[in-house]
Amino acid sequence: MSLQKVCQQNEIEPGEAKAVALADASGKNVRLAIIRDQAGDWFAVEELCPHGEVSLTEGEIGDCEVECWAHSAVFNLATGEATLPSPRPLITYPLTLDGDDVLVDVDAA
Repeated sequence: MSLQKVCQQNEIEPGEAKAVALADASGKNVRLAIIRDQAGDWFAVEELCPHGEVSLTEGEIGDCEVECWAHSAVFNLATGEATLPSPRPLITYPLTLDGDDVLVDVDAA
């Protein structure tokens, strides 16, 4: 597991998200949405909705879910499963809190 720092906890309030890009072990750029849901729980998922080039960081964030503003697909942030229609689930990534740091492992998806 290769954890990489994506931000500090005070950078994202509950109900907010941040887009980041990390390099995986092969050097490929991986675009992520770091999401803190309304309950304050943290998640890392692929940034773009499976329907197309729409950033989920701009979606509506609830408790353990995000809704794509353009397609109205709703995804469970813990599992990536769509609770409303989508061509496929989201890719989720392990996220760890270490002190104030928020860390993600893009190689473990």
